[in-house]
Amino acid sequence: MGHLDNKVAIVTGAGRGIGREIALLMASEGAKVLVNDLGGEASGEGKDIKVADQVAADIQEAGGEAVANYDSVAEYENGQKMVQQAIDVFGSIDIVVNNAGILRDRMIFNMTEEEWDAVIAVHLKGTFNMTRAAAPHFKAQKSGRFINFTSTSGLIGNIGQANYGAAKMGIAGMTKVTALDMARYNVTANTIAPFAWSRLIGSIPTENEEQEKRVEKLKKMTPGNIAPIVSYLGSDDASDVTGQIFGVRGKEIMLFSQPRPIRSAYNAEGWNVEDIGETVKEAFKNDFASLNVSSDVFPYDPLV
Repeated sequence: MGHLDNKVAIVTGAGRGIGREIALLMASEGAKVLVNDLGGEASGEGKDIKVADQVAADIQEAGGEAVANYDSVAEYENGQKMVQQAIDVFGSIDIVVNNAGILRDRMIFNMTEEEWDAVIAVHLKGTFNMTRAAAPHFKAQKSGRFINFTSTSGLIGNIGQANYGAAKMGIAGMTKVTALDMARYNVTANTIAPFAWSRLIGSIPTENEEQEKRVEKLKKMTPGNIAPIVSYLGSDDASDVTGQIFGVRGKEIMLFSQPRPIRSAYNAEGWNVEDIGETVKEAFKNDFASLNVSSDVFPYDPLV
């Protein structure tokens, strides 16, 4: 007996890397899987149907059930088509894993509108498109699982990824709202920030020894480490886990804190600019979050 027996899952971006490992593990746990992948480059350009076909074939060869899909999640109607395809082929839809993504990195002062729009369309709008398509079915059957992907590029920040960071932070917010909207229908929504080597981070520069060491450590964090928590969150065992942000780094699973005020200042007379500079800044300065995503924020050595 698998943890996902009789479940039907859609996994977007399932042709390579993290998405592929998720699709394979879910299938091995008994799920019937719609393997979605456009088969494009990391930038989102191009198309190759063989990418999704190969994963579906691997699942079938191992004795599982799978069907391939090659649509872009960036188009609203494609979300509807994918959900309907899963229902037509397998009879239902139980799990949606929003993993598809692209990168168009550029410093904010050089980023083009097209680079911004393309990344937002795949990550943020793509997550909405798939969620919107599946939500009515989940609502009607009073069950379902949404598992989305965020990133520390949004939660903490990362140089040259304004488009990606904005999309990923948006996904975190959308997931929380989805969890609230769907709670009365026994539907959960969670998000994961993965630490794993994949082609989307394969362009990290290695111009000095420190960067080379960082990349070598990241390469040890394989995509397969991400798949177990995704399968768990898709299972009945996780029916009471919702609205959470998890991190997975090597063999370590983290739970992110929920944003909450950490300090406040009050003035019965109200504030003026000078008072803020002299009083509030002084009171808050030790709590100001660092913008430096360094080892003191997230050490790159995975715990074993």
